[in-house]
Amino acid sequence: MSEDWNTKYGVRRVRRDPPTLEEAIFAATGITDDLDSQAEIAASLMGMPIEAVQKEVRKSARTAARTSRVITGEQGFQRSVVVERRVSRRIVGNDKRI
Repeated sequence: MSEDWNTKYGVRRVRRDPPTLEEAIFAATGITDDLDSQAEIAASLMGMPIEAVQKEVRKSARTAARTSRVITGEQGFQRSVVVERRVSRRIVGNDKRI
């Protein structure tokens, strides 16, 4: 699917592709936690029937439930874990110190 635009620099083509099913499910997951609503949102983004999308939403929900980890503290409160990558400084080139 493409569309032509007339600009002052000439004709420009804009390509419009619908999202893939995984992209639509990922977007719907970020909007709501309800699986039926996720399937409805993903189906509307894709232009597909909701029944076909519901199976994939449930599959992705099962795999996401398996891979998520929650770290709890001593009192049972959830806490955030931040992992930062420390970049080591390397000396590049000849470093001749006299």
